[in-house]
Formats: sequence, C-alpha cells, structure tokens
Amino acid sequence: MDKYQIVKRPIVSEKSTKLSELRKYTFEVDKKANKIQIKEAIEAIFNVKVEKVNVVNTKAKAKRVGQHSGFTAAVTKAIVTLEEGYKIDIYAA
Repeated sequence: MDKYQIVKRPIVSEKSTKLSELRKYTFEVDKKANKIQIKEAIEAIFNVKVEKVNVVNTKAKAKRVGQHSGFTAAVTKAIVTLEEGYKIDIYAA
C-alpha cells in the first residue's frame, strides 16, 4: 500500500489542536493499515521520528435530516506521538 493511500488527511478540530501542543497529531487513515504502516508513512511524508501510534476505530452513526435517514462514515483515526524535538505544521501541509 502506498504511503499516501495510508494517510488520508489530518483531522483539524479543537481537541486535535490542543493535542498538538503535546506533540500528538491526529490523522484519518485507511482502515486496512496497521500501526507499523502508519508509523512508516508519517515518517516518510513529514520527515519526522514517530514515538508511538494509537488507533481509534469509530463506528458509523445513524443520522436523520427530516424524513431522510442515513449513516455517517465509519472512520479510522491515528493519534501519532512524535519524539522530542520534532513537530508537524498541519496548516502549511
């Protein structure tokens, strides 16, 4: 699997911005990727050293707008902790 197919996009929210102060960055990743593949992809794309990778699998939630019902997308998030001295500028990427 290509490194650019593993890491889909950074997740920019209030919580993820607060985590970035602690050298933790949140990305949406492919469902089939494991922690080792995610670590190698982040290191290759952003030229940083990754200390730890945590993965969160979110389930699809039922949503309803008027009479139309459906589901939100099921997403896999990776919270990547970088080693001391490294950082990623999410807003420039």
